[in-house]
Amino acid sequence: MLEKLIFDTKKYWKYTKYAAKSELKSEVANSHLNWIWWVLDPILQMLVYLFIAVFAIKSTLPYFPIYIFLGLTLWNFWSGLLKASLKLLKRNKGIVSKVYLPKLTLLFIRMMVNGFKMMISFGIVLIMMLCWRVPLSWNILYMIPLMLDLFLLTFGMCAIFMHYGVFVEDLSNVIDVALKLLFYMTGIFYSIEDRMGDAMGGVLVYILIYGNPISFIIQSMRNVLLYGKGVNLWVLLFWGGAGIFMSIIGVKLIYKYENSYVKVL
Repeated sequence: MLEKLIFDTKKYWKYTKYAAKSELKSEVANSHLNWIWWVLDPILQMLVYLFIAVFAIKSTLPYFPIYIFLGLTLWNFWSGLLKASLKLLKRNKGIVSKVYLPKLTLLFIRMMVNGFKMMISFGIVLIMMLCWRVPLSWNILYMIPLMLDLFLLTFGMCAIFMHYGVFVEDLSNVIDVALKLLFYMTGIFYSIEDRMGDAMGGVLVYILIYGNPISFIIQSMRNVLLYGKGVNLWVLLFWGGAGIFMSIIGVKLIYKYENSYVKVL
């Protein structure tokens, strides 16, 4: 299975890069702002939630605009890919039904597109950190394993969702509702520790942060970038292992049933 995945990835790598570039160009082809929209879109989202947090929640967290922007950057990458993966095969029915293309290649294309947008947002985060003069520490190096966890978890979950999205018609509606609920439980525009620190003796905070992989990654990324704090290594290793496990399950499902998708589609 691993050998086949590596072989297919190498064989179709040029196509993957070309398709990702084409998709990025097509997204802004009819826009007057062109690529500038990739910068404006996350900034405008940040301003909306910043307005809510400042005037409704009245947060006093240090570097709060960066705090929100960083959370939105990671959330949009993860949730956007989860939602897209559910209908990835159906939207590419024309390609899938006419020529052989490893189904995971479609997922790699989508991940490259969303990853490119995330890198643009991280560039904005860097500029904001310079403007706010955020002090840096060696803990910033934890970004590497955190990003690895994020990619492993996203790939594994998306591969599983891509498979079941073909056979379960209403799964996208269920996931959409679940993600809306999870968005407010992840602490994108507020601090979970500040808002729920006393609930259940602190147990609820532990569950919401460490029991939710995207919440753990977002909070940890904020800590290492903005506040010079470290990372809970055991939780980091746990979610990394969970990402590997889900990736194995997802790849097995896709390769096992890839010849059946055309019949269902």
